[in-house]
Amino acid sequence: MDRTRTRAYRDGALVAEDFVLTEVSDHLAVPGAVVWIDFCAPSRAQLDEVADELGLHDLAVEDALEPQRPKLDHYQSHLFLSLPTARLVPEAGELSESGVAVFIGDRWLVTVRRDDAFALDPVVARWDRFPDLARSGVGFLLWGLVDVVVDGYFDSVQDFDDFYDRVSEGIFRDEPIEPSEQRTWFEVRRALVRFHRLVVPLREAVSSLMRREHGVAEGQMYPYYQDVYDHVLRVSEATDSLRDLVSSIVETNLSLRDYRQNQVMKKVTSWAAIIAVPTLITGYYGMNVPYPGFARTWGLLVSVVLMVVCSVGLYTSFKRRDWL
Repeated sequence: MDRTRTRAYRDGALVAEDFVLTEVSDHLAVPGAVVWIDFCAPSRAQLDEVADELGLHDLAVEDALEPQRPKLDHYQSHLFLSLPTARLVPEAGELSESGVAVFIGDRWLVTVRRDDAFALDPVVARWDRFPDLARSGVGFLLWGLVDVVVDGYFDSVQDFDDFYDRVSEGIFRDEPIEPSEQRTWFEVRRALVRFHRLVVPLREAVSSLMRREHGVAEGQMYPYYQDVYDHVLRVSEATDSLRDLVSSIVETNLSLRDYRQNQVMKKVTSWAAIIAVPTLITGYYGMNVPYPGFARTWGLLVSVVLMVVCSVGLYTSFKRRDWL
């Protein structure tokens, strides 16, 4: 199955789609034409074919085949942008990571996806929704791609937020937390740290794209890139807030655990004190030596009364202090 997609624009109008790679040169030979090529899990040979055609740098081709952090590299003939994608799987407590590598030329855009986890249909729909911006060429195509990726980050932030809302409600339950649930909490916390490491470097990458010398965010596209940059900042701030929330939840959970443990210890200690009184009295009167009331009925009654009175007195005292 062919996992390559192509598009060609001319003066902002879509003129061809899903053509073979051998026709790329024919489209680029036409003045004002812009070409987009997408690969999904390509081989090195496939990328080398396009690299020879478009002059892609060997180091950028190697980076496109391996997972990378968000970054923007500058080469003589093109730019290379790495865009990781991530989505939380709350049930498993895992962060599903993927990504797309982007080669950015003056009149062409090449995207390389590691797998199908990142779908291109929303990107294509974004392009088709703004045909009046297509005259901006590569800057328009790149904006649509980056915008969809960043919007996916908002979905992940919402997943994290929903998960920790449920966690916040659960920590105040009287039932103890199951070990499996605690493990899920730990895994989601690790996923949040990884997600934060993916999002934060993207601020610098998008900011670099907006510099004039790159010629990407020019003219009418600049406000759109500024909007994407603002979204990246919002995602970054949201992850910082979530990390603070997680720290508060952990501290609250530890405090509640200590509180419940103290409550249990108070109850156990109180009952142990109540039981110790009869044990002391019966142990004293059980000695095999003469004592007041020895072998007398009234001696038995006195010991029983002492046990009842002392036990009831201790129970009332502990109950008043809310120890029982």
